[in-house]
Amino acid sequence: MTVLDVVVIGGGQAGLAAGYHLRRRNLSFVVLDAEASPGGSWQHMWDSLHLFSPAEHSSLPGRLMPAQAGETYPDARHVVDYLGDYEKRYDLPVQHGTRVEAVRRDGGGLLVEADTGTWRAAAVISATGTWSRPFLPAAPGRADFAGRQLHTVRYRSPAEFAGQHVVVVGGGNSGAQIAADLALDGRARMTWVTQRPPRLLPDAIDGRALFDVATARRQALEAGLPDTGGVAALGDIVAVPPVRAARDAQLLDAKPMFDRLTTHGVRWPDGSAEDVDAVIWCTGFRPALSHLAPLNLRRERGRIPTEGTRAVHEPRLHLLGYGDWTGPASATLIGVGRPARDAVREIAALRQHGASPPQ
Repeated sequence: MTVLDVVVIGGGQAGLAAGYHLRRRNLSFVVLDAEASPGGSWQHMWDSLHLFSPAEHSSLPGRLMPAQAGETYPDARHVVDYLGDYEKRYDLPVQHGTRVEAVRRDGGGLLVEADTGTWRAAAVISATGTWSRPFLPAAPGRADFAGRQLHTVRYRSPAEFAGQHVVVVGGGNSGAQIAADLALDGRARMTWVTQRPPRLLPDAIDGRALFDVATARRQALEAGLPDTGGVAALGDIVAVPPVRAARDAQLLDAKPMFDRLTTHGVRWPDGSAEDVDAVIWCTGFRPALSHLAPLNLRRERGRIPTEGTRAVHEPRLHLLGYGDWTGPASATLIGVGRPARDAVREIAALRQHGASPPQ
């Protein structure tokens, strides 16, 4: 059994940002990552996916992402390469192919049990993200539909749907981008459906502006000023170039949500029916937190209450990168640096005040 100051669970962008700050604090740590290779969830994205922001505005702490030749907005493969380089550059002790099964209290520390071994630590940073927990809604008739159903996580390219009628469900960024990908390709007939009319952000707004808006909201809340609403007040969908192109070509006319799925297609609220070959559910994710179940920290709506990144009912645990509830913009490349720094600073302070790694 290995004894350390900190165990980081998850080796994607949030786990690497935490590792960077742990290295700077000279704390002993390991990063346990279920993926077989570097890159986190980025290595599983669809083929056409690009970032919302230029490379220089999509960087982890300490290392600017280099520009990608011929691209204003880097693609997912470029991000994977960057994360792999980042891991090597800072000599971060990432153990790939290690799946954490449980975190338990163990005297003065926490016990981390994985399929490759057990670690004891004074503190744990959970940074497992959401990609491994896709959410599928309980839509009427979903179990009856004989066609193909897949979530965002399984979509790769329009080529696999050539000659088919595909319904894309979801009014967020993934839904809009996958709908645009299919529509611009033209080999499949695509119908986009959303619960409410989609709201595209102004064309000039990309990830740089979104980060500024999220930062302004955080500063306002910290100062006791009225909530600005943040990014949600502006819209739901970043108008990246493919989305703009599909919109301008009038290929992104979203329909209201269908009433139910039938054996061979969908039925609309007016009673009409339509044959469909496949449904792509771009319906979001839930935090991957099953490994924390032994700590019994979930409260209302299954959420673990936090103050900043620290779990309210277990101060030795920090949650990083799951969304604004674990740090403003902490689920983004550029936004995760600050909450990662704050989490490590709190852990270092805890360590200095006598919380030594349990023996």
